Amino acid sequence: MARQNRVTPFGDLVADPARGSLMGNRGCLHDERERIVRHHQGRRWIACALAFRGRRRHVMPPGRYTALFFLDEATALAAGHRPCFECRRADAERFRAAWAAGNGLPGRPGADDIDGVLDAERLDGRAGKRTWPARAGELPYGAMIHEGDLALAIAGDALLPWSPGGYGPARARPAADATVEVLTPPSTVRAIAAGYGAGLASAWPR
Repeated sequence: MARQNRVTPFGDLVADPARGSLMGNRGCLHDERERIVRHHQGRRWIACALAFRGRRRHVMPPGRYTALFFLDEATALAAGHRPCFECRRADAERFRAAWAAGNGLPGRPGADDIDGVLDAERLDGRAGKRTWPARAGELPYGAMIHEGDLALAIAGDALLPWSPGGYGPARARPAADATVEVLTPPSTVRAIAAGYGAGLASAWPR
């Protein structure tokens, strides 16, 4: 039976057998029976490599962090995660530089600085997803919007409907001046626009 540890662009945790391309961490979310009992623990939400230095661990060890999984980086960023500074150091440094540039910040913001901003941007209450309005034409490749319960990734002139196993057939992107509701936090969207690539799963549609 699939564990409830696949992350949607809304930040929700669902059970699905599809394999992700990134692992994630937002604290210990499970109990001794490997049931998800909390949405998050703390404000450090990271997106990690699937493999790092040969380390092996159970996905839900007692009292330790719950291993989460994402379809791709665009999904992780939309949910409010950012690259890990240990197992994805090069990506994390690129994200830091783009995040600082896109948000008009001098110097090199620390992980705590980034996490503090993302914590305020990604949640409405304890577990609700905070979204924000933007003009469709201003959003970069890899940002995600939603229409009701459906998440859609921006991919050039197209929108790609998200699912745990991949993207559905492309739809036309809204007119540039149309207002859409964005899932990806605003500071992260600015980082993507400043040059950080939010990769989409390569095989679409599925």
